[in-house]
Amino acid sequence: MTPPENLQSESDHAVRIDGARFGFEGSLLFDGLGLELERGRWTCLLGPSGVGKSSLLRVIAGLERLEAGSLSVLGGASVAYMAQQDLLMPWLSALGNVSIGARLRGERPDRERALAMLELVGLGGEADALPSTLSGGMRQRVALARTLMEDRPIVLMDEPFSALDAITRARLQELAAGLLAERTVLLVTHDPLEALRLGERIYVMAGRPASLELAVTPDGAPPRRLGDRSLLALHAELLERLTAADDAGADPRPH
Repeated sequence: MTPPENLQSESDHAVRIDGARFGFEGSLLFDGLGLELERGRWTCLLGPSGVGKSSLLRVIAGLERLEAGSLSVLGGASVAYMAQQDLLMPWLSALGNVSIGARLRGERPDRERALAMLELVGLGGEADALPSTLSGGMRQRVALARTLMEDRPIVLMDEPFSALDAITRARLQELAAGLLAERTVLLVTHDPLEALRLGERIYVMAGRPASLELAVTPDGAPPRRLGDRSLLALHAELLERLTAADDAGADPRPH
């Protein structure tokens, strides 16, 4: 996906938003909002349902337009977008789904590279498998391989692991952290522990219209150990902040 026409280059950060204003169905989600994504780092965004997290992600992806404010992306870079649902085409094989971006752009798919992406996510032997024959975790790994196939410097992820069981989720968190280690990643999640495992800067979005608060900056590189005592302490702090954010009166409708 290519960014909107009003994007300009920015030297210090991969993405920078200033004075952002955006509404949905007559409701003002955020106004005067600012956010900077550091290059090559994971940023996580938490907050109540309906507060505007997904809308902000879609703005950065170029799928929605700001009503006011500015959005700049380093060098006009394009982004990859990984949604909560795997969005696999049921009639295509795993290999076909991984390379669908090229087909949609009218390009010839790079079969060898697509196979390499499947190998990276541990599905080298499932290239010909249809989505209906794969488990939920395997389908999400195909979606991750498709994201990697696009080879974008900026990756936006909207709760991509939330529908998975705890063990599969933990494994995919580790896999994503390793494969996207040098990319600029913005992850929207409802799971404070997931944010603490993966995020290097964690923001809480709250209010109506919403604002962003830098909540914590955990030590160490992701993925962090689930049993790390420092994470458990930060987990309690984040839960308190999220409870306060929920009390701020966010509209419960999903956006």
